[in-house]
Amino acid sequence: MERTSRGKRRDKINYYLDLAEMVSQRCTCLRRHYGAVIVKNDEVIATGYSGAPRGRKNCTDIGRCIREQMKVPRGERYELCRSVHAEANAIISASRDSMIDAELFLVGIEVGTGDYIEKANSCSMCKRLIINAGIARAYVRDDAENYRIIRVADWIKDDESLEGKFGY
Repeated sequence: MERTSRGKRRDKINYYLDLAEMVSQRCTCLRRHYGAVIVKNDEVIATGYSGAPRGRKNCTDIGRCIREQMKVPRGERYELCRSVHAEANAIISASRDSMIDAELFLVGIEVGTGDYIEKANSCSMCKRLIINAGIARAYVRDDAENYRIIRVADWIKDDESLEGKFGY
């Protein structure tokens, strides 16, 4: 195994998750920082982080979060959010043909604690975008070394929107 000056070579999945975590540092949300990286054939296709649409003020600029003020639970009422989510921003930046059978790497960090978001996942709106983009798998970081692998086909088969489920 190859070695770096800091020890073992990083496995490829955690390498891409590390990139997504770095991308999340550009996030302008006051609650949670998410970063997403889309990869196909071992090549980064696009990156995205959560932030207000181009030209609009970010929550960090105005110093408040409407969802936080209204005490909206995680996973609900995203139409109130000022941000375009990390997954959506990455998808917007890539052509559909480059996303067919690609993989999405997602990392979420709680702003208040700096901890990884427990049971992080894409919201229902982003799941629909990921499905339509043709992405095959999502890797979601649980901690610095561990992650979950989600088959996007499972989101199609287990359609939470038919039951009106909210949250993660």
